[in-house]
Amino acid sequence: MPSETPAFDLRAVVLSGFLPAALFAVGEGAIIPIIPIAADNLGAGLAFAGFVASLILVGELIGDVPSGVVVGRIGERNAMIGAAAVSVVGLLVCTWAPNPWVLAVGVFLVGVSTAVFALARHAYMTTAIPVHVRARALSSLGGVFRFGYFVGPFIAAGVVHLTGTTQSAFWIHITCCLLAAVVLLVIRDPATGARGFRKPHRASRPTAPDATTATAATTATEPPADTGAQFVQDEAHGLFRTIRTHRKVLLRLGSGAGLIGALRAGRQVILPLWAVSVGLDDSTAALVIGIAGAVDFALFYTSGQIMDRWGRLASALPCMIGLALSYFLLAWSGHLDTRVGWFVAIAIGMSLANGVGSGILMTLGADLAPRDHPAPFLGAWRFTGDFGSAAAPLLISGVTAVASIAVASGVMGVLGLVGAGVLLRYVPRYLPRRLR
Repeated sequence: MPSETPAFDLRAVVLSGFLPAALFAVGEGAIIPIIPIAADNLGAGLAFAGFVASLILVGELIGDVPSGVVVGRIGERNAMIGAAAVSVVGLLVCTWAPNPWVLAVGVFLVGVSTAVFALARHAYMTTAIPVHVRARALSSLGGVFRFGYFVGPFIAAGVVHLTGTTQSAFWIHITCCLLAAVVLLVIRDPATGARGFRKPHRASRPTAPDATTATAATTATEPPADTGAQFVQDEAHGLFRTIRTHRKVLLRLGSGAGLIGALRAGRQVILPLWAVSVGLDDSTAALVIGIAGAVDFALFYTSGQIMDRWGRLASALPCMIGLALSYFLLAWSGHLDTRVGWFVAIAIGMSLANGVGSGILMTLGADLAPRDHPAPFLGAWRFTGDFGSAAAPLLISGVTAVASIAVASGVMGVLGLVGAGVLLRYVPRYLPRRLR
């Protein structure tokens, strides 16, 4: 409503919301490609080095379990500051690790803290952003994380080259975590006016314009127990109580979220494997995948505009169908003489499809979450997406080992079409018409 729009301070939200997220993402992006190398330097075999690298994703998945409780009890800002502190502890463990097992512990701690930080940021944006610009804001937040993952490796490469030691990359993330904590301590929370470690009072927390529209979607489709008091109880019982309370929406629409996460994570695994299978050298494969990543990043704001103007399905369906077709084309092109050219085109096509869906999971979660206490539900919602992300690489590896990489690509394509069908069926059921 026009009279309420001035209450939304975009500049304050950008400073308190996007800047800490950008710092944290740059730091994480700097260490992700370094972790298996650090494990190898400490004497780990190839398989164990891969296991250590996967623990950051496993930590994020497990971190989704307590994150809703943590954020709900101490507030979004305090949770992010605490997550940055825990991440620094994990990174110091990585820096001083005498063997790969200790490195694995540090990487796992970083993953857990990342889950808490990401959920706290998501919950804050859910309550602070008006519905009419929600998708643009959350897709921009997704773009911030993609920017960090894109820039971080280049910073790490420069620092490692200058210092001559792989462990120096962990200090990049330590610095970024400390800077993010300082930003959160110094800048006022535009929703509460608080600085530093102060727990916001939910009752006095202002509601963003048009918030009642999204709330109606959840209350219209969930049992009568979905009240503010029930969500306080959810907080006490944690993620699994929340999953039980919202089992219908999480089983139905959450399965679609899991399939989105699976197809996105799958492309990060299958593209490098396919590059090897078609005979590309390392540098050429890295260049192609890097260009595809830049295309993906460039579309984050466009995705938000599509969702805000034409609804969530206008972004989700092209994303899922585009990814599914790309997987099918990979499976089909493997025997062609021009398979290298097809690989380049498909890699860019996958990035276009993925970029069109930038921010869709966070936006759907924000649409479905209760306005007064979103953290427990968002923790459960993120768990569904992260579960799909964690399962996809294992599925691709297993099918490739048993059959072939072409069959694995075809299986992922089928899952993409199933996911598109799930979203088409259930988004209209759980969201009001203007958000579909």
